Amino acid sequence: MDSKLVLIPTYNEKENIADILQAVFSLDGNFHVLVIDDNSPDGTAAIVKALQNSFPGRLHLLERSGKLGLGTAYLSGFRWALEQGYDYVFEMDADFSHNPADLLRLYKACAEDGAQVSVGSRYCNGVSVVDWPMSRILISYWASAYVRTILGMKVYDTTAGFVCYSRKVLEGMDLDAVQMKGYGFQIEMKYTAWKLGYVLKEVPIIFTNRQKGSSKMSGSIFGEAFWGVIKLRFRKLKPCRPNLSASE
Repeated sequence: MDSKLVLIPTYNEKENIADILQAVFSLDGNFHVLVIDDNSPDGTAAIVKALQNSFPGRLHLLERSGKLGLGTAYLSGFRWALEQGYDYVFEMDADFSHNPADLLRLYKACAEDGAQVSVGSRYCNGVSVVDWPMSRILISYWASAYVRTILGMKVYDTTAGFVCYSRKVLEGMDLDAVQMKGYGFQIEMKYTAWKLGYVLKEVPIIFTNRQKGSSKMSGSIFGEAFWGVIKLRFRKLKPCRPNLSASE
């Protein structure tokens, strides 16, 4: 059976973390989880530690010194996953905006349907977002349209944070060259995979706004993504391993 690791970055998610872990571990498929906690002052990491005895060998924790950014959290998780030999690595939020059951559909898109990166997409079948204010939906939707226009990448939800990467993709990318640290990181990862010739597939999901805890979005996140996309357009991307092709 393929080994599967779900990466869940956290900062002050004590209201959600136990429930989201229970939901993931209740799925078929023997998913493992790595929580990457940025020194949450609310005690998120302590909750994870307390649950590790309940899920031996499946629940892992990486504690960092402070709030270092979403992108660096995922990069740390990717490197850990590669070191541990996982076949598929998933990105997922802790706040139930992503339905854990959809992990199975993202996995199927890669393991059975020919994709090497699968994206849980809010926009490939219209707009599938629940409980967001219209202003935020418009910002998110047009941000993805902007990215498609600038980069030419045929992905409708370029900023999506619910993603499955095959091991081959992560090994073939130069993770040290990733520059964007906020939500622009999501764009950069998808664009890099696409430019290197890997197959991306969007899987329609319904995104639900968090019910507990507070959002980590900020204006600086959008600013980084806006200017970072323009820089990406003119950057030359090379695979981490020159002899590694996406078609292998």
